[in-house]
Amino acid sequence: MNRINQKLKENKKLLSIYFTAGYPNLDDTVTIIKDLEKSGVDMIEIGLPFSDPLADGPTIQVSSAQALKNGMTTEALFKQLKDIRKSVKIPLIIMGYFNPILQFGVEAFCKTCADIGIDGLIIPDLPVDVYNDNYKAIFEKHGLINVFLITPQTSVERIHFIDSISKGFIYMVSSASVTGSSSGFGDEQTKYFKRIADMNLNNPQIIGFGISDNETFTTATKHAKGAIIGSAFIKHLTNESDKSISNFVKSIR
Repeated sequence: MNRINQKLKENKKLLSIYFTAGYPNLDDTVTIIKDLEKSGVDMIEIGLPFSDPLADGPTIQVSSAQALKNGMTTEALFKQLKDIRKSVKIPLIIMGYFNPILQFGVEAFCKTCADIGIDGLIIPDLPVDVYNDNYKAIFEKHGLINVFLITPQTSVERIHFIDSISKGFIYMVSSASVTGSSSGFGDEQTKYFKRIADMNLNNPQIIGFGISDNETFTTATKHAKGAIIGSAFIKHLTNESDKSISNFVKSIR
């Protein structure tokens, strides 16, 4: 069974952390992954930096630009991760845009992910219909879960279609804005969380965008299986005098 599915079966609210590979420094990737696992994080999303990150807010954009400047590439990331399963057990997901995957070759990319021990992919700009028609068989051949995003504007019909072809969890975007742009959740968002929960979908939901502390984590996970933190963690790596990953994770739950 895929590690993501195993983790989703656990009787707990899940905390997933996103960070940009190659940031703050090129060789920080593996150290950050190991420290996150030791700190009790349930899943990790490894961001593959891209020069035109449409869904990312300024914090992640800056980290992506620096990672690219540091020399991070698809090949460099795979090289860094080649022995990761000798020490890390939790689910690892690569989050990135489709262009670098297409350039690498979809089949080759998926095969390399499988060989390394990557469990899933999140590709915000790969339309679900295109995935279903052209790439689903490749992903499934290599045992990779593709995670799709929904927003408050996603139609009920579309949500049910995404649910029907998903085999892990649904990434529930808390708002229609970019990452890192929210500070707390209002009534409209909590109603959205409850509305999706009440649909009783086959796949659990994990909420991302706008989660930065214990309050927002608790609010998000009241109606969902877990929550994803990205911009707040990158800010912690960038700005805090105490850069302890363990202390950051403890402040969330």
